Amino acid sequence: MKVTILHGNIVSAPELGKLDITENGYLVAEDGIIVGVYETLPEKYAGCEVEDYGDKLVFQTFSDMHLHAPQYAMLGMGMDMPLIDWLNTYTFPTEAHFADTEMARKIYKQLAHELIANGTTRVVMFSSLHRESTLILMEELEKAGVTGYVGKVNMDRNGGENYQETTEESMEETIKWLEQCNFEHIKPIITPRFTPTCTNELMAFLGKLAKEKNLPIQSHLSENTGELAWVAELHPECKQYWETYDIYDLWNDKTVMAHCVWSDERERKAIKDAGVWIAHCGDSNLNLISGYMPVREMLNEGLRVTLGSDIAGGDRLSMFAVTASTIRGSKARRIMDNWQSEFLSVPEGYYLGTSAAAEFFGEKPGFAAGNPLHAIVLTDDKLPAVRELTVQERFERCIYRRQPDAVQVVWSAGRKVYTAE
Repeated sequence: MKVTILHGNIVSAPELGKLDITENGYLVAEDGIIVGVYETLPEKYAGCEVEDYGDKLVFQTFSDMHLHAPQYAMLGMGMDMPLIDWLNTYTFPTEAHFADTEMARKIYKQLAHELIANGTTRVVMFSSLHRESTLILMEELEKAGVTGYVGKVNMDRNGGENYQETTEESMEETIKWLEQCNFEHIKPIITPRFTPTCTNELMAFLGKLAKEKNLPIQSHLSENTGELAWVAELHPECKQYWETYDIYDLWNDKTVMAHCVWSDERERKAIKDAGVWIAHCGDSNLNLISGYMPVREMLNEGLRVTLGSDIAGGDRLSMFAVTASTIRGSKARRIMDNWQSEFLSVPEGYYLGTSAAAEFFGEKPGFAAGNPLHAIVLTDDKLPAVRELTVQERFERCIYRRQPDAVQVVWSAGRKVYTAE
């Protein structure tokens, strides 16, 4: 049995708005699985090696529940365009280049490294529609130490001249891809890009496939008012956007829907009733002029809200930055709501970026016993202060501000996958 013991100031989020802070404590794992957090090291571990990080901070790692891997190559581009124009002008042409597997390898290796270096160890991620490049993405994430889900994108309409499949090709390539997904920590997820880019035939196939193989699903929902009008035009038989997924068995408690900016009361009830997960991507929604999701209202209604960077609609890959911007966005939303909604606190934002997605990955919130060890060691010794800060103050500052070498060590699924140079 391999015992891992981390010593430092340990901060976790066991529930929304609550922090567990153990100063000068010990986080213990056996064979990569957390046993517990202790103020004093239990006697049974007295002879074990301790990785002593002194006064440094030990955080949970982040989960990025929605991002587009090929769009890593176009971060910060086209930010003056609304969603549909941005997709046609930048996104689809960029993703088309990922037919080139050599280029895909280079870009995806860099993406995987940057995720880990920023303390993101769990992902729910879109690839492109290319089977070979999707497998390369999964391989590079696996090698870097990332865990989670990657989907080969399916789209057989409205992809422009150079970026869509035939329905038959989409089906055949998806089956071949699933047969080749043999990774330990990166698993497949069914990925209809969104309703406007998938025919009814393809959606029905994907729903059946997800059900037969018990696979999770990811897509987009109610991101933009122009998108809503387009979906209504394409599917007059459906009263609301969510029904275009539900009628094809793509709507259940293993489904992650990004955005949900314009989900009204009826759609939100459908989300809650089905146990669908929401990936809130505030940076993207502001950049692409889509609107801003009422996060507090959804949390109050008991919906499963998580966070996503949504690169490259979002312009920041670091989930520290995404968490901070989510908190700021909730303050803007409070003003928009005529001061009727409460903004998110820093502990709440941290929970949404870390523990909120735990159940999706088969875990419990926080550094719970039985969870795989996912942890970041942070240093803040170069940041100025006029007095000694509490651990909670240091935690809050790290969400908003970090020194260049802040992330010292990262564990993912019990493995040490990153050490700062």
